[in-house]
Amino acid sequence: MTYDFLQHYWWFLVSLLGALLVFLLFVQGANSLIFSLARTDIERRLVVNSTGRKWEFTFTTLVVFGGGFFASFPLFYSTSFGGAYWLWMTILFSFVMQAVSYEFQNKIGNLLGARTFQVLLIINGIVGPLLLGGAVATFFNGSNFIVDKGNITSLAQPVISRWANCSHGLDALLDIWNLLLGIAIFFLARVLGALYILNNVKHEVICQRARRQQLTNAVFFLVLFLTFLVRTLLKDGYAYNPQTGLITMEPMKYLHNLLEMWPLLLVLLVGVGALLYGILHTTLRISYTRGIWPAGVGVVLTVLVLLLCTGWNHTAYYPSNADLQSSLTIANSCGSRFTLTAMSIVSLLIPFVLAYIFIAWRAIDRKPLTEDEILEGEAY
Repeated sequence: MTYDFLQHYWWFLVSLLGALLVFLLFVQGANSLIFSLARTDIERRLVVNSTGRKWEFTFTTLVVFGGGFFASFPLFYSTSFGGAYWLWMTILFSFVMQAVSYEFQNKIGNLLGARTFQVLLIINGIVGPLLLGGAVATFFNGSNFIVDKGNITSLAQPVISRWANCSHGLDALLDIWNLLLGIAIFFLARVLGALYILNNVKHEVICQRARRQQLTNAVFFLVLFLTFLVRTLLKDGYAYNPQTGLITMEPMKYLHNLLEMWPLLLVLLVGVGALLYGILHTTLRISYTRGIWPAGVGVVLTVLVLLLCTGWNHTAYYPSNADLQSSLTIANSCGSRFTLTAMSIVSLLIPFVLAYIFIAWRAIDRKPLTEDEILEGEAY
């Protein structure tokens, strides 16, 4: 395996983790709809317990996503997670708040009341997707950081990368296009959340509300996402010369990436088609409740292609707006060849992990959640 192959292989794995994370945001999406889908205490507990079966999958994927960057592209990890720490800490805090809310909302001695913790779940359902979407958008629009590898020899301050302003990542939300994608991901999470509830909860009234919510939120998502996608494909992108490492601006770079890597374009079209099929089939066929699966596959494929376009084909995946030559590529930010090779061998265990997740998911969802299970069984 060549060093170049290992770099591309690990960018594929990190991108796949990112795509799976966006799909698993259906937990946050459903939580943001708690008071829209449920009007009584029992109905709210149905929604909360439905997502409560899956929140660990989302949180674990978020942690593994960060860990994958740490191991394969450590310079990105130190630059983004170490520099834009206010952004990432806010995201992490919202997910910790989610975990606490699930565990304590109906415990004996809860002085705050279940509704307080349900509001915290809603906050996580809004903040999590919004900030994660804004963070992903910086892969296309850039962030304010400076990298100077010469500082590693400095005795006074051996810091390779630093943030160029005091916002430490929160400035990403001042870019209208970053904010646009963040809001689009928020509405996508709500679409996926409504589709998930339709598939996982057996309650006629809740399912009727979920069916209406998935269509309404789908309209907002499609308008925002297509606006972002068209603008991204037509804007200047960040290209680098593999011989010199020089970063330059290239007109319509991301569109060129899709055209030059045409199999990715086909996968993107399949992904968008699968997402639209899940939404439209659920809308037009009242008895259809499995829309989460084609929509989920579509989301994973679409996000995977977009992330691959930011790192493959000699593209700087984490551009710097403060210093263009500080932009990160899979070549200048990756781990050593030995590290990538060793981790590639370990990555052969991934199919077994995915098989375990599939079996566990099937076991959890062997039957839809009902009111009787909430009243008689152990529930959140």
